[in-house]
Amino acid sequence: MDAFQAYGAGKAGGAFDPLTFIRQPQTVVRILCWLFSIVVLGCVANEGYVNRPDELEEYCIFNRNQSACSYAITSGTLCFLCSAAFLALDIYFPQISGVKDRKKAVMADIAVSALWSLVWFVGFCFLANQWQVSKEEDNPLNEGADAARSAIVFSFFSVFTWTVLCLLGVHRFKLGIDSVTFNQEYVDPNQQESSQDLPMYE
Repeated sequence: MDAFQAYGAGKAGGAFDPLTFIRQPQTVVRILCWLFSIVVLGCVANEGYVNRPDELEEYCIFNRNQSACSYAITSGTLCFLCSAAFLALDIYFPQISGVKDRKKAVMADIAVSALWSLVWFVGFCFLANQWQVSKEEDNPLNEGADAARSAIVFSFFSVFTWTVLCLLGVHRFKLGIDSVTFNQEYVDPNQQESSQDLPMYE
Protein backbone atom coordinates (compact mmCIF):
# COMPACT_ATOMS: atom_id res chain seq x y z
CA MET A 1 0.00 0.00 0.00
CA ASP A 2 1.22 3.47 -0.86
CA ALA A 3 2.39 5.11 2.36
CA PHE A 4 1.28 8.49 1.06
CA GLN A 5 -2.19 7.38 -0.04
CA ALA A 6 -5.10 8.97 1.84
CA TYR A 7 -8.78 9.00 0.83
CA GLY A 8 -8.17 8.01 -2.75
CA ALA A 9 -5.38 10.46 -3.58
CA GLY A 10 -1.60 10.43 -3.25
CA LYS A 11 0.73 12.86 -1.55
CA ALA A 12 -0.14 16.53 -2.02
CA GLY A 13 1.89 18.50 -4.53
CA GLY A 14 1.87 15.99 -7.37
CA ALA A 15 1.28 17.05 -10.96
CA PHE A 16 -2.33 17.06 -12.20
CA ASP A 17 -2.96 14.42 -14.89
CA PRO A 18 -6.11 15.25 -16.92
CA LEU A 19 -6.32 11.81 -18.55
CA THR A 20 -6.17 9.99 -15.22
CA PHE A 21 -8.73 12.40 -13.77
CA ILE A 22 -11.20 11.94 -16.64
CA ARG A 23 -10.91 8.15 -16.46
CA GLN A 24 -11.85 7.99 -12.79
CA PRO A 25 -15.35 6.50 -12.27
CA GLN A 26 -16.22 9.31 -9.89
CA THR A 27 -15.40 11.94 -12.51
CA VAL A 28 -17.42 10.17 -15.24
CA VAL A 29 -20.50 9.82 -13.03
CA ARG A 30 -20.23 13.41 -11.80
CA ILE A 31 -20.11 14.69 -15.37
CA LEU A 32 -23.23 12.62 -16.11
CA CYS A 33 -24.97 14.26 -13.13
CA TRP A 34 -23.95 17.65 -14.49
CA LEU A 35 -25.29 16.83 -17.98
CA PHE A 36 -28.56 15.38 -16.66
CA SER A 37 -29.21 18.55 -14.67
CA ILE A 38 -28.72 20.60 -17.84
CA VAL A 39 -31.21 18.41 -19.71
CA VAL A 40 -33.89 18.72 -17.01
CA LEU A 41 -33.33 22.45 -16.65
CA GLY A 42 -33.35 23.04 -20.42
CA CYS A 43 -36.45 20.92 -21.08
CA VAL A 44 -38.60 22.58 -18.42
CA ALA A 45 -37.29 26.13 -18.82
CA ASN A 46 -37.65 26.12 -22.63
CA GLU A 47 -40.74 23.98 -23.23
CA GLY A 48 -42.29 23.48 -19.81
CA TYR A 49 -44.73 26.35 -20.18
CA VAL A 50 -47.57 26.48 -22.74
CA ASN A 51 -50.78 28.41 -23.22
CA ARG A 52 -54.12 27.57 -24.75
CA PRO A 53 -55.30 29.55 -27.80
CA ASP A 54 -57.96 31.31 -25.69
CA GLU A 55 -55.50 32.24 -22.94
CA LEU A 56 -52.71 34.80 -22.92
CA GLU A 57 -50.90 33.66 -19.79
CA GLU A 58 -48.58 30.65 -19.93
CA TYR A 59 -48.93 27.83 -17.45
CA CYS A 60 -46.87 24.82 -16.44
CA ILE A 61 -47.27 21.80 -18.69
CA PHE A 62 -47.35 19.51 -15.66
CA ASN A 63 -51.05 19.69 -14.76
CA ARG A 64 -50.93 23.49 -14.63
CA ASN A 65 -48.95 23.09 -11.41
CA GLN A 66 -46.50 25.95 -11.18
CA SER A 67 -44.74 24.21 -8.30
CA ALA A 68 -43.78 21.27 -10.55
CA CYS A 69 -42.00 23.46 -13.07
CA SER A 70 -40.41 25.56 -10.33
CA TYR A 71 -39.15 22.43 -8.58
CA ALA A 72 -37.58 21.08 -11.78
CA ILE A 73 -35.95 24.39 -12.72
CA THR A 74 -34.64 25.04 -9.21
CA SER A 75 -33.32 21.49 -8.85
CA GLY A 76 -31.68 21.58 -12.27
CA THR A 77 -30.01 24.94 -11.60
CA LEU A 78 -28.71 24.05 -8.13
CA CYS A 79 -27.60 20.60 -9.24
CA PHE A 80 -25.71 22.12 -12.17
CA LEU A 81 -23.86 24.47 -9.83
CA CYS A 82 -23.27 21.77 -7.22
CA SER A 83 -21.88 19.31 -9.79
CA ALA A 84 -19.53 21.96 -11.16
CA ALA A 85 -18.36 22.85 -7.64
CA PHE A 86 -17.60 19.23 -6.75
CA LEU A 87 -15.82 18.70 -10.06
CA ALA A 88 -13.57 21.60 -9.10
CA LEU A 89 -13.11 20.04 -5.66
CA ASP A 90 -12.15 16.71 -7.26
CA ILE A 91 -9.47 18.51 -9.26
CA TYR A 92 -8.15 20.27 -6.16
CA PHE A 93 -8.51 17.26 -3.85
CA PRO A 94 -5.00 15.76 -4.44
CA GLN A 95 -3.50 19.11 -3.42
CA ILE A 96 -5.13 18.97 0.01
CA SER A 97 -2.31 18.03 2.38
CA GLY A 98 -4.25 17.59 5.61
CA VAL A 99 -5.79 14.16 6.17
CA LYS A 100 -8.58 15.69 8.27
CA ASP A 101 -9.40 18.15 5.49
CA ARG A 102 -9.56 15.30 2.98
CA LYS A 103 -11.86 13.40 5.31
CA LYS A 104 -14.20 16.40 5.59
CA ALA A 105 -14.27 16.77 1.79
CA VAL A 106 -15.16 13.10 1.30
CA MET A 107 -17.83 13.23 4.00
CA ALA A 108 -19.32 16.34 2.40
CA ASP A 109 -19.37 14.54 -0.95
CA ILE A 110 -21.25 11.60 0.58
CA ALA A 111 -23.79 13.83 2.34
CA VAL A 112 -24.45 16.01 -0.72
CA SER A 113 -24.75 13.00 -3.04
CA ALA A 114 -27.24 11.34 -0.71
CA LEU A 115 -29.23 14.57 -0.49
CA TRP A 116 -29.37 14.97 -4.27
CA SER A 117 -30.46 11.36 -4.68
CA LEU A 118 -33.43 12.16 -2.44
CA VAL A 119 -34.15 15.47 -4.18
CA TRP A 120 -34.23 13.84 -7.62
CA PHE A 121 -36.31 10.93 -6.38
CA VAL A 122 -38.91 13.35 -5.04
CA GLY A 123 -38.68 15.35 -8.27
CA PHE A 124 -39.18 12.26 -10.43
CA CYS A 125 -42.24 11.15 -8.45
CA PHE A 126 -43.66 14.68 -8.43
CA LEU A 127 -43.21 15.32 -12.16
CA ALA A 128 -44.38 11.84 -13.18
CA ASN A 129 -47.52 12.16 -11.06
CA GLN A 130 -48.38 15.64 -12.34
CA TRP A 131 -47.77 14.59 -15.94
CA GLN A 132 -50.00 11.55 -15.49
CA VAL A 133 -52.94 13.59 -14.19
CA SER A 134 -52.54 16.40 -16.74
CA LYS A 135 -55.73 17.06 -18.71
CA GLU A 136 -55.66 16.73 -22.47
CA GLU A 137 -57.84 19.81 -22.93
CA ASP A 138 -55.20 21.93 -21.21
CA ASN A 139 -52.77 21.13 -24.00
CA PRO A 140 -54.75 20.12 -27.10
CA LEU A 141 -51.76 20.53 -29.43
CA ASN A 142 -49.59 18.33 -27.17
CA GLU A 143 -46.92 21.02 -27.03
CA GLY A 144 -43.79 20.25 -25.04
CA ALA A 145 -44.78 16.61 -24.45
CA ASP A 146 -41.37 15.27 -25.46
CA ALA A 147 -39.62 17.82 -23.24
CA ALA A 148 -41.83 16.87 -20.30
CA ARG A 149 -41.10 13.17 -20.76
CA SER A 150 -37.38 13.89 -21.10
CA ALA A 151 -37.39 15.87 -17.86
CA ILE A 152 -39.06 12.94 -16.09
CA VAL A 153 -36.68 10.35 -17.56
CA PHE A 154 -33.53 12.30 -16.75
CA SER A 155 -34.80 13.01 -13.25
CA PHE A 156 -35.06 9.25 -12.88
CA PHE A 157 -31.53 8.76 -14.24
CA SER A 158 -30.23 11.41 -11.83
CA VAL A 159 -31.45 9.38 -8.86
CA PHE A 160 -29.13 6.53 -9.87
CA THR A 161 -26.12 8.66 -10.81
CA TRP A 162 -26.17 10.53 -7.49
CA THR A 163 -26.66 7.25 -5.63
CA VAL A 164 -23.61 5.84 -7.42
CA LEU A 165 -21.64 8.94 -6.42
CA CYS A 166 -22.70 8.40 -2.81
CA LEU A 167 -21.54 4.78 -2.91
CA LEU A 168 -18.23 5.78 -4.52
CA GLY A 169 -17.78 8.35 -1.77
CA VAL A 170 -18.43 5.72 0.91
CA HIS A 171 -15.90 3.43 -0.77
CA ARG A 172 -13.32 6.23 -0.86
CA PHE A 173 -14.04 7.02 2.79
CA LYS A 174 -13.41 3.40 3.80
CA LEU A 175 -10.19 3.30 1.78
CA GLY A 176 -9.08 6.49 3.48
CA ILE A 177 -9.66 5.13 6.96
CA ASP A 178 -7.82 1.91 6.11
CA SER A 179 -4.85 3.76 4.58
CA VAL A 180 -4.55 6.20 7.48
CA THR A 181 -4.72 3.34 10.01
CA PHE A 182 -2.06 1.47 8.03
CA ASN A 183 0.24 4.48 7.92
CA GLN A 184 -0.08 5.03 11.68
CA GLU A 185 0.47 1.39 12.66
CA TYR A 186 3.06 0.40 10.07
CA VAL A 187 6.55 -0.40 11.36
CA ASP A 188 9.44 -0.88 8.98
CA PRO A 189 10.73 -4.49 9.48
CA ASN A 190 14.32 -3.36 8.88
CA GLN A 191 14.09 -0.84 11.69
CA GLN A 192 12.48 -3.42 13.96
CA GLU A 193 15.26 -5.95 13.31
CA SER A 194 18.00 -3.38 13.84
CA SER A 195 16.46 -2.34 17.16
CA GLN A 196 16.42 -5.98 18.29
CA ASP A 197 20.14 -6.39 17.43
CA LEU A 198 21.17 -3.48 19.63
CA PRO A 199 22.66 -4.52 23.03
CA MET A 200 20.51 -3.88 26.04
CA TYR A 201 21.96 -1.66 28.75
CA GLU A 202 20.54 -1.33 32.18
